[in-house]
Amino acid sequence: YALAVNVREEDEAFVLNAFVPGLKAADLNIQILDDVVTIEGEFKADENEYLMRELPHGSFRRSLRLSAPVDADKAAAKITDGLLNLSLPKAESARPKTIKVSVK
Repeated sequence: YALAVNVREEDEAFVLNAFVPGLKAADLNIQILDDVVTIEGEFKADENEYLMRELPHGSFRRSLRLSAPVDADKAAAKITDGLLNLSLPKAESARPKTIKVSVK
């Protein structure tokens, strides 16, 4: 199963969304190293016979390289109605800096 994701960049963080129907927080393993986030999990298969099987099943692993390093200690994840929402704050060194110009 290939986990489909949406990623958007905000000034201070990346926001990642993915559909994970039927999974709980304990079913996912999310790892962050510098600018790479990896999401692993498994959709449990049942033993039923199907005429058509389109719902996700089996294990998955998705790694994404972001355009800047993130602060893993401040990352937050939640699942609501089968949608994973992962907030990945940018590392301080990767955030935009504003420099005030003084007028004399």
